[in-house]
Amino acid sequence: MKKRIFRVAGAAAASVVLIGAVLSYWVAIRPMAVVSGDISGPGFPSAAAGRDQRGVPHIEAASIGDALWVQGYVTAQDRLWQMDLLRRAAAGELSEILGPTTLAIDRDTRTLGLPRIARAAVEHLPADDRAAIENYRRGVNAFIETHRNNLPFEFQILRYQPRPWEVSDTILIGLHMFRTLTTTWRDDLMKRSLLDRAPRRMVEALMPVRTGRETSPGSNAWAVSGSRTASGKPLLANDPHLDYSIPCIWYTVHLKAPGLNAIGVSLPGSPGVIIGHNDRVAWGVTNLHFDVQDLYLSASAERTETEVIHVKGQPDARVEVAYTRHGPIVGEVSDQKAALRWTAADAAHWQFPFLELDRAGNWEEFRRALSRFPGPGQNFVYADVDGNIGYQAAGKLPIRRGFDGSEPIAAGGGFEWSGYIPFDELPRAYNPSSGLIVTANQNPFPPDYPYPVGGNFAAHFRSNRIRELLEKGGRFEPAGFLKIQTDVYSQFAHSFARALVEALDRRRPSDPAVIRAAILLRAWDGEFRPEQPTPVIVALAYDRFLRHLVESVAGEKAAIYASQMSTAFVEQLLATHPAEWSKDYDELLLRSLSHAARESARLPEVQQDWGGYLETTFAHPIGRHIPVLRRWFNIGPVPQYGTTTTVKQTTKRMGPSMRLVVDLSGLDRSLHTLTTGQSGQPFSRHYQDQWGAYYEGRGLPLEFTAPGIVNRASFSSSGR
Repeated sequence: MKKRIFRVAGAAAASVVLIGAVLSYWVAIRPMAVVSGDISGPGFPSAAAGRDQRGVPHIEAASIGDALWVQGYVTAQDRLWQMDLLRRAAAGELSEILGPTTLAIDRDTRTLGLPRIARAAVEHLPADDRAAIENYRRGVNAFIETHRNNLPFEFQILRYQPRPWEVSDTILIGLHMFRTLTTTWRDDLMKRSLLDRAPRRMVEALMPVRTGRETSPGSNAWAVSGSRTASGKPLLANDPHLDYSIPCIWYTVHLKAPGLNAIGVSLPGSPGVIIGHNDRVAWGVTNLHFDVQDLYLSASAERTETEVIHVKGQPDARVEVAYTRHGPIVGEVSDQKAALRWTAADAAHWQFPFLELDRAGNWEEFRRALSRFPGPGQNFVYADVDGNIGYQAAGKLPIRRGFDGSEPIAAGGGFEWSGYIPFDELPRAYNPSSGLIVTANQNPFPPDYPYPVGGNFAAHFRSNRIRELLEKGGRFEPAGFLKIQTDVYSQFAHSFARALVEALDRRRPSDPAVIRAAILLRAWDGEFRPEQPTPVIVALAYDRFLRHLVESVAGEKAAIYASQMSTAFVEQLLATHPAEWSKDYDELLLRSLSHAARESARLPEVQQDWGGYLETTFAHPIGRHIPVLRRWFNIGPVPQYGTTTTVKQTTKRMGPSMRLVVDLSGLDRSLHTLTTGQSGQPFSRHYQDQWGAYYEGRGLPLEFTAPGIVNRASFSSSGR
């Protein structure tokens, strides 16, 4: 009897294992990208896509159009569900697949009118731009149509099929980035609310027009001439800071065809290389943060449109969107309707210049491509093989007459835009005598600039630190730039810690907790490293200090408004001690430190060091909800390092989205690392194979002239 039970149990166990293996193959393994052999179908181009050891596709085709077709196909192989999610996020269609939990997000998106903007923009695209996107679209759709029964697991779990890719979907991807990087209209609402309860001079100090809060997300990009490098040729670095995601927002690709040879990162859903280099020039990008949004009050609606949102498992939801001559009504301010004017909504200016940028061979061609760039406003840093370096601000930036755009204005008050700042009048530099160019979201507009300037420009701390390290670094090699990208010293936080110590020395408190904290503060070097407890105390004390300061302006909402205070203003405040903000700064500092000392002691032990306090998880949108699979889908939790005012700008939700260092003396010596990996499929070996190098601050080779191909797929046409 026992033997029979064991035989039955063994057979049952074997069946479970077999079923599990079959399911694993069917759901996880079968949809994996085919990266070698022949790939053919009706209308497929003759081309090749060789994959290197990190899964990066190196595409070779007989024409640029064919190369973009293959780019669309291979990107869909690795990132189709991410592409679908991004276009749904920008179109207000998340609830159709995820249910009512995302309905509020979709309502906001439909109110902004992003799908309508995208459709209108397609009609205004120049013919060459539209043809480029069209070729990419055809490649994406070729993959979709040949894999309807073999799609990534997310489509299977959520039980839906992706619709064909449209040209407007690529515009939606651009609008998604536009919305992520231009958010000042909510700051305008906050400023108006503060003006209702505090003197204007204090609100202007709290939210200055030309220097905003410490920008988050922010980015870094810099270039140095050959006078500062070991090779005698320029080096260029870029590490855009964006919200964490898995898969990451960037997809690395190499495109090679007659007239095109570019490598770098692309946005899944968009053709071409967005940041990278070709065989002549390299470029990096940071967000300009110029204010391109204005709110008009008491705006009269000219028409109303009904947006229908499909909601999984529930009846459709409807959103009534009222449009004025300035844009959609997005809310109310003091019982007045507020309409949003936004440069992204100006569909007539939408162009896609990245293929032109990818083919630029010199500074003039580079600038000519950027003159067509619609936005969001960006800082572009440039270097070339001839030894030149440059900087160019780009994007459609409004010219305001009679107002600065920092707060809501009357719709009938004559406050209008009179066009956009001419491209040739935007800030730029070429081969400066210093031999270096640095942008870290700081304000590039001079005080005497002829047009009104406003925006959430970052304070000077990150840009100054980069300059300091470049000035004293000697002759650089690529690895030296990586050290700067991962630098975690905060001059601002170090100064604040010294202010705490100086207050301690003047008042000599007897509180044991404060005295213990003082010992740590005196020994601290200003770096936000994972194993240190002092940054936790400094962060808690600074947060409490801001709340105490802002209470006089914001009252019970101080916790909300404290994050708006400019770090540059706080630096000035601590140096000059103006009485209108506090009658006793030492008392304020010590009260903040006392709170921080006690609060840090109450934290769980793992959070008493900075790494645990800033612990981060890269969570897959679907896999995070499946307990048994989380270990394959998520990265973390992991201790983090850096803060908002360090070169490696980090919070719990964002950080460097990739790192790139380009060596113009030998492009194969360039370094590049994604946060996670090339593939969006959790069971691929390229899902998170770059994470270790990224986390440790190591660079991986960006192979260009002779990439080490480990798999090669050949594309060709076949009859029906």
